[in-house]
Amino acid sequence: MPALTFAQDVERWGIFEASFQGPATGNPFVDVKFGAKFRFKNRVLDAEGFYDGGGTYKVRLMPDETGEWSYSTYSNVPALNNKTGVVTVRPAAAGNHGPVGVKYTTHFAYADGTPYVPVGTTSYAWTHQGDALEEQTLRTLKTSPFNKMRMCVFPKHYSFNNNEPVYYPFPRDAKGVNDFTQFNPAFFAHLEKRVKELGALGIEADLILFHPYDNWGYSKMPAEVDDRYLHYIVARLAAYRNVWWSMANEYDFMKNKTMADWDRYFRIVQESDPSQHLRGIHNGTVLYDHLKPWVTHVSLQSSDLDKALEYVQKYRKPVVYDECKYEGNIHQRWGNLSAQEMVRRFWLAAVQGAYAGHAETYLDPHDVLWWSKGGVLKGDRPKRIAFLRKLMEEGPAEGLDSQSTYYLGAGQPGKYYLFYFDLNQPADHTFDLAKGSKYKAEWIDPWEMTITPVPGIFEGKFDMKLPAKPYMAVRFRKAE
Repeated sequence: MPALTFAQDVERWGIFEASFQGPATGNPFVDVKFGAKFRFKNRVLDAEGFYDGGGTYKVRLMPDETGEWSYSTYSNVPALNNKTGVVTVRPAAAGNHGPVGVKYTTHFAYADGTPYVPVGTTSYAWTHQGDALEEQTLRTLKTSPFNKMRMCVFPKHYSFNNNEPVYYPFPRDAKGVNDFTQFNPAFFAHLEKRVKELGALGIEADLILFHPYDNWGYSKMPAEVDDRYLHYIVARLAAYRNVWWSMANEYDFMKNKTMADWDRYFRIVQESDPSQHLRGIHNGTVLYDHLKPWVTHVSLQSSDLDKALEYVQKYRKPVVYDECKYEGNIHQRWGNLSAQEMVRRFWLAAVQGAYAGHAETYLDPHDVLWWSKGGVLKGDRPKRIAFLRKLMEEGPAEGLDSQSTYYLGAGQPGKYYLFYFDLNQPADHTFDLAKGSKYKAEWIDPWEMTITPVPGIFEGKFDMKLPAKPYMAVRFRKAE
């Protein structure tokens, strides 16, 4: 019987890490196989380990139940094989709700059941800009309404973003040739640091694993390197409760990869992740088949918000318009929405039972655009998006489901309704709410962020005169 080597306690949905010393010669990234099997009652979770440089090997787990867990390592290296330990998992601390997952078919919630309304933003390369700008980005996020950040693992080369990163994921020689047989632990440690800091702010890190905007060779790596990279990053980051996996940004623009490759990537991540974090993929012009079983939610690049309900009904999974174009003033067609239009798109998604995402592309003399590098937000809509988020969070725990195919309204019958009237708002409207309940009504101005109570109690089918103003909403809540 192997001797007990480790004992530790950790909170539920916290990070347990065991570290061991092993061989530093040869190529440990390729030559050494290492991991651990964690046991809790009748469950067994297999967590792959990783080499962190300097002869150090680590294995991590996010335990999801309180009580005593045990583990035993496995390896093709005797010094790392059959090491055992126990982990005492105590209740989660205040504010720790666990990872986000799918709830009520088309919505999200934290593992403890607390509803999660995704109000995301995008800053693709913010972790590749150096400490000063990255810390400014974190300060901006601290006072923003955003609770999800779309971000690339690899550095990005694109308009307004042509600088070299501080860290590279693979060792490089003087000519910039990558050694794809090894990883650079400092790169991944830096990424982990930023993911952890986002978690402390209550922000989910939606990690984009591949993308086409590349100047370093990462978009055209051999298949075995792609696979080894996926195993490595899952081993390092799956224990962080605020991680989501996005297979790619604009996957269909990476012409050297086939649909079979993308299916394989999904399966590798699904099979390697003991915590089963959310998994999605972002499109350019061709939608991935989100009905495939390894896809947990629909991530869209589309400005056609009229199809939100169609997508919700087709896929029966949460639908997130992660990119519905950006607020800004650059000349590219995808980066010059007005603040009013960005807010409108958030509302159009919400009242069809879906969700929208944001980014900002205002010109800057130093090319520090939020969408690419982070920094500060310059637009007018964050507080208005915060207003909508609050309204959604005040809604039913089951989420907002579409309540009509004829006009834009969502909620839960008999409990809560939120209707949105676009540009062609009628002077009056006939509502038909679930019978058996009485409701109080409020007029809502999404831009001015005002809520005006409507006199009276309403029930069943009735007509209501509406304010003579476009882009207004009406909320009905069950009267006490």
